[in-house]
Amino acid sequence: MTNEFWSFIFGRLTWDVLPIHEPILVVTFIVVVLGGLAVVGALTYFKLWSYLWKEWFTSVDHKKIGIMYMVLGLVMLLRGFADALMMRLQQAIAFNGYEGYLNAHHYDQLFSVHGVIMIFFVAMPLITGFMNYVVPLQIGARDVSFPFLNNFSFWMTAGGAVLVMMSLFIGEFAQTGWLAFPPLSGIEHSPASGVDYYIWALQVAGVGTTLSGVNLIATIIKMRAPGMSLMKMPVFTWTSLCTNVLIVASFPILTAVLTLLALDRYVGTNFFTADFGGSPMMYINLIWIWGHPEVYILILPCFGIFSEVASTFSGKRLFGYTSMVYATVVITVLSYLVWLHHFFTMGSGASVNSFFGITTMIISIPTGAKIFNWLFTMYKGRIRFELPMMWLIAFMLTFTIGGMTGVLLAVPPADFVLHNSLFLVAHFHNVIIGGVLFGIFAGINYWWPKAFGYKLNTYWGKISFWLWNVGFWLAFGPLYVLGLMGVTRRLRTFDDPSLQIWFIIAGIGALVIAAGIAAMLVQFGVSIFGKNKEWDTTGDPWNGRTLEWATSSPPPQYNFAFTPIIHDNDAWADMKARHAQRPTKDFMEIHMPRNTGTGVVLAGLSVVLGFALIWYMWWLAILSFVALIGAAIIHTFNYDRDYYIPVEAIADVENERTRLLSGAR
Repeated sequence: MTNEFWSFIFGRLTWDVLPIHEPILVVTFIVVVLGGLAVVGALTYFKLWSYLWKEWFTSVDHKKIGIMYMVLGLVMLLRGFADALMMRLQQAIAFNGYEGYLNAHHYDQLFSVHGVIMIFFVAMPLITGFMNYVVPLQIGARDVSFPFLNNFSFWMTAGGAVLVMMSLFIGEFAQTGWLAFPPLSGIEHSPASGVDYYIWALQVAGVGTTLSGVNLIATIIKMRAPGMSLMKMPVFTWTSLCTNVLIVASFPILTAVLTLLALDRYVGTNFFTADFGGSPMMYINLIWIWGHPEVYILILPCFGIFSEVASTFSGKRLFGYTSMVYATVVITVLSYLVWLHHFFTMGSGASVNSFFGITTMIISIPTGAKIFNWLFTMYKGRIRFELPMMWLIAFMLTFTIGGMTGVLLAVPPADFVLHNSLFLVAHFHNVIIGGVLFGIFAGINYWWPKAFGYKLNTYWGKISFWLWNVGFWLAFGPLYVLGLMGVTRRLRTFDDPSLQIWFIIAGIGALVIAAGIAAMLVQFGVSIFGKNKEWDTTGDPWNGRTLEWATSSPPPQYNFAFTPIIHDNDAWADMKARHAQRPTKDFMEIHMPRNTGTGVVLAGLSVVLGFALIWYMWWLAILSFVALIGAAIIHTFNYDRDYYIPVEAIADVENERTRLLSGAR
């Protein structure tokens, strides 16, 4: 066989791209393979493949898809945090001429892939999982508007994660930072596969995120229960609506900018070069026009989670519902007017910097109003310090500090000093961990009994809570100090030995967080496999106030046998106050969409297409693209996708639920 033939078949994929010279990656590969074989063996031994395929992988049930999003996010959290732990260890020991255990090539990949994984494949799947699971239940809908599209969206997100994970063992990931600024991301400075993995992983996942946003907007606008006007929607549904408006408005920008970058790399256009009419600043503007709304895409659903938690565990209505809704909408609009504060130092001029500095300060006002609403909800309430409430209080303390440092960075002269320092890294993690992750942990503990019928273990949950909080401040408090001392980010080694103690403290904090993650995994394990579950199938273990608690735990596939009628924005509390009884007759069969494997097939072909484009395997790219289009067309002609749940099955479930509720009273 000639070299031309092998080049045609495999493109630039050769044995040389395998990182067999990196001991860390070789050991990781062996562990992953052994772990994968163990999982495959266990699933085969217990004959679970058929069950997983029929009940989960092909499911169009919004609840199961929401849970799969959550599982994906938690699995990727382990990978993303492992990268962070490696960086912290490297920085803690690389002093006095010692180069540490990570070479520059590997370290640059680490800080790039860490940011990509944590934003796109941890935070995004987790919040999308909550929105998928909770929103239809809160608005009285049986499912989302487009159930198949929901399944397809999840598998596209998972496909993007697969491409990122493949870069660990086949080739490399980008060494450009998580936003891949040119000219560093151009073909001249990054000729290897790393930036291509970045582009196609985010393109595949971005399609899933955009379609999910369209789906949830249509669901919230068109499928609310009778009587649920916009101002009677739960706050979590409001924040989900605003989040998905931002997704639909901003993610196409990300798709466009990555397409232009791909054209620069593949066909030699000059959109983002410094010559032939291009401009790297155009890339930076476009990526941040997506990037700053992305921050609010992550945090707004968590604001909704905290609103539900504050009301439930204070035993009161949410204080200032109307102002909370208006604040959410204001944040949504203003999030499009602050992107330029990310590059105050790039020569935009005093007037432009002043405008964006002022808008950045203004956006802190509705955010601060939310803090006061939660505090006033707690005021004179019967506060129960359950785990979700503990996460809310930790969030308010942590996020307030993050907000204050954010306002400081909004002052252009201060930003000139701090913009590329570890102070900025500390601020960003302050709001993303203290806001997004703490909100996600509150939501997991809050809605777990809704999804599975029993509460999470409190003992291990509290251990995880305290380890996370102590570890967070140990890990990121020193970075504020180092940033004020002028230490810049992305450094692998250091010359000043007086800095080492701060990095050692930060490394200890990262280890404490690792213990917190381990405690959380133990909490899940003890809760799932333990014998002393706190079962509550009646559906209302927390005495919640919104409509999702009106269903059993876990809810039936059809959610509601009878479409509820809404009179108040605290729908379930209002129904209980009216002593509403669930009907026990006049059931009708329910029309439901059938499961389909097309979403898995389409996402799988998209991964193959992305892999082929990364390695210049043009024949495979053409075949996979044609197969992708063909599978989509075939799916449109598949009419046999619906079935009906018989009246008898519905009546049995609903009457048993009524009996349990009567016993609970």
